[in-house]
Amino acid sequence: MTQLGISRFGAYVPRLRLDRSVIAAAHAWMAPGLRGQAKGSRAFTSWDEDAITMGVEAARDALGQRDAAAVRAVRLASTHLPYADLQNAAIVARAIGAARTVATSDITGSQRAGTSALLQALKGAEASLVIGSDNPFAKPASAQELGFGAGAAAFLVSDEDIAARLIGSATVADVFVDHFRNSDADSDYVWEERWVRDEGYAKIVPAAVNAALADAQISIGDVQHFVMPSYLKGAADAVAKKIKFAGTVAPGLEDGVGYAGAAQALLMLAATLEKAQPGERILLVGFGQGADVLIFQTTDSIKAAQPVRGVAGSIADALPTDSYLRMLSFYNGIEAEWGMRSEKSAKTALTDQYRSAGQLEGFNAGKCGSCGTVQFPQLQYCVSCHASNEGFSNVPLRNEQAEVLTSTADWLSYHPAPPLWVGFVRFDSGARVLMEMVDIGKDGIDTGAKLRMVYRIKEKDRQRGYNRYFWKATPLGAA
Repeated sequence: MTQLGISRFGAYVPRLRLDRSVIAAAHAWMAPGLRGQAKGSRAFTSWDEDAITMGVEAARDALGQRDAAAVRAVRLASTHLPYADLQNAAIVARAIGAARTVATSDITGSQRAGTSALLQALKGAEASLVIGSDNPFAKPASAQELGFGAGAAAFLVSDEDIAARLIGSATVADVFVDHFRNSDADSDYVWEERWVRDEGYAKIVPAAVNAALADAQISIGDVQHFVMPSYLKGAADAVAKKIKFAGTVAPGLEDGVGYAGAAQALLMLAATLEKAQPGERILLVGFGQGADVLIFQTTDSIKAAQPVRGVAGSIADALPTDSYLRMLSFYNGIEAEWGMRSEKSAKTALTDQYRSAGQLEGFNAGKCGSCGTVQFPQLQYCVSCHASNEGFSNVPLRNEQAEVLTSTADWLSYHPAPPLWVGFVRFDSGARVLMEMVDIGKDGIDTGAKLRMVYRIKEKDRQRGYNRYFWKATPLGAA
């Protein structure tokens, strides 16, 4: 069997950042002890972002200019998937332009879902895209609210141009309950920290590490990087000390990201690969109802595998906010009065959505075979020469740069994050589309500003619990 490895990787971190001091100040009257932990900022998802949209953006960063049609499987790992009985990975696969024959699956139920999905893919037999994407929610005034964050990481697993090769692994299954969340609950119930640190991490992880080292036929002294996510401060350093690791302990991405649940291990691995040199070994731990341990060795291809943005680029591209209520609103932590204009039906016509999927999913415009005009949506006739659309060819707009022709900030229409920015966008191919614009800062956006496309929630049907996804425009420097 051909050995697979990581050939490309990418990441996405939401642009919205909230300083932890703002959160602590909001709860100072009831939880004064939070002030001591209020350092740095954490990422949080906008109202139109979730595990699916973040997964799409991380996958696009990992693929770069590669054609997603070559991917044979898409595996999405998360503990906060939007749907319980509608495959989330299939939505991601269609948005990135994967073939209809692609295999898709959701992996969930544990904080080590990301490492388990990656390990399964590396031991498989087909090129696959493994994505970890999560945005955990915590109760207000809790330590978890300060520590939690959001983000996604993606890895292209194949037998070509391998940048990081799996040289050893081990898995330990153990129903150690450090926290849990009932299927009907929004936030986790967390057990006592010292117990989790001393009986969980300190005993379960070292056993798995020793098994993985034996599988790789190396010692801990042969490893340069130790990557272990944890929502408990100091847990990774304590385990590293216990296993006598003397190399570099990967930062936990506390500032700028936070703890991103099942995606955290893959985010930290991506951040480590961005800095790793050829020939270095990386030990990755995934903890949750046991542990996964994966040991990688980088190759000379690691430099060529670097993503355009990655973790470092996403963290740097922040859009700070000082509104704690904004985060609560986006996470449904408060129920605001939006007025009568918000009382409209958002029911999606699923039949029309399916019939138009070829255009909507991958944002495919049509190029006229007679005059070359590119148009979206694709009508029955060309808007320029009126030729039949039978001669149209697809032009994916999702990866094209564009610029602002016109823009308007609408404060009158209902929008979950006012104002609603809309305007005409001109693509490099010549297509012109009226689009929603997102992640616009306080200074607004000017005509001629460069744009890129991002996959977001277009509208939420809160009555039925269905999200309608589509593409939006964002400033080129934005994630």
